[in-house]
Amino acid sequence: MRTLIIAACSLLFALQAGAQEVVGKWRTIDDETGQPKSIIEIYQKGDKYYGRVVDLLMKPDDTVCDKCPGERKGQRIVGMDIITDMMKKGDTYEGGQILDPAKGKTYDCKFWLEGNELKVRGYLGFFYRTQTWQRVE
Repeated sequence: MRTLIIAACSLLFALQAGAQEVVGKWRTIDDETGQPKSIIEIYQKGDKYYGRVVDLLMKPDDTVCDKCPGERKGQRIVGMDIITDMMKKGDTYEGGQILDPAKGKTYDCKFWLEGNELKVRGYLGFFYRTQTWQRVE
């Protein structure tokens, strides 16, 4: 009986850990320069996932989103959620959106793990751009 309880607890822990793989901090890499650009923290709230800017590596932390639409216009980028409403579907996370603060544009979003890297795709119709983010330990 004790072995069965331990096995069940281990299985539950493994399933929970698998669901949390994307949760944590990720270093974004600038597509043009190849340099680290920012640190994004992906977190879960309910059954949805969000991504918040926790550090800007290329600009001062007081940078505001001048090109952002609506209520985000003029807000500090550090602390801003740029990924919203993502839902886990199999091995991918999709259904939400990602904001590019530099351009002030919002795109449909999808991301998935490949090893210890996160592939993040923003797309509009058939056009898309995929970035590789690195886990921050």
